[in-house]
Amino acid sequence: MSSTKIKEIAVLSGKGGTGKTSLVGALAAIIPDKVLVDCDVDAPDLHLLLDPQKRKTERFLGGRKAVIRSESCTACGLCREVCNLQAISEDYRVAPFSCEGCGVCVHFCPVQAIDFPLAECGQWFVSDTRFGPLVHAQLGVAQENSGLLVALIRQQARDLAEEQGRELILIDGPPGIGCPVISSVTGTDAVLLVTEPTLSGLHDLNRVVELLRHFKIPGLVLINKFDLQAAVSRKIEDYCRENDLGLLGKLPYDPVVTQAMVAAQTIPEYAPDGLGREIGVLWERALEFLNQIKKDGHEIR
Repeated sequence: MSSTKIKEIAVLSGKGGTGKTSLVGALAAIIPDKVLVDCDVDAPDLHLLLDPQKRKTERFLGGRKAVIRSESCTACGLCREVCNLQAISEDYRVAPFSCEGCGVCVHFCPVQAIDFPLAECGQWFVSDTRFGPLVHAQLGVAQENSGLLVALIRQQARDLAEEQGRELILIDGPPGIGCPVISSVTGTDAVLLVTEPTLSGLHDLNRVVELLRHFKIPGLVLINKFDLQAAVSRKIEDYCRENDLGLLGKLPYDPVVTQAMVAAQTIPEYAPDGLGREIGVLWERALEFLNQIKKDGHEIR
């Protein structure tokens, strides 16, 4: 068991489609001695690049759903009256996708004919990949509690890293700034922010930076496809300087990214002497930044 503190780095983007998961896949091919976590539990896709072989599958129980016992129900109609979601049918069955687990029907049932068990909201997995272990999950259709599921798989990743003596946890975070994002970044050592040179990309980058500022987490910015709009790329660089954000670097638009995805490969596997090499250089810069954080206690102002 390693006594070295395990570092956790999350890769985020304020919006989908910036190339975040492609970058995580590329880093997975480059970085040794790590555990991977896909925290986008609503729409995970890191597995498409890594072809994981599941060795552990567990149910995720989160929240509750009402279940009416027909043998005990007197069909008084009170549960249907108090259910604002109209989740209870005329024959006194609860529609699971309509029920939000508020428990009002359970409270008011005069004969206590309604059970309120924990519901299965999804599944989580521990898998082996060609680049090391991956902890990932899939939330069920129309299910909530994604933040709880993210917290659970992050803890599983920590346990796994401790057990195997791995020094780094690399997190593929969800887009946006909502509950699963907060759960993905809380307690991390640093966040790598992937953005693109569009006004919406800059806007969403600012939202994530505000989130990191609140939690006092240091951030690094990578501008992906920077050459598509050079003027906006310069605006993002100015924004980084004004907000004390480290600019990790810029990557050009390259069709090889799509070609690698079609081949179900990471970028360093598909183009080791091109874009894959550039990403390797960026990771070396990121390591320097992490070492500087350790010395200075740097955070976003």
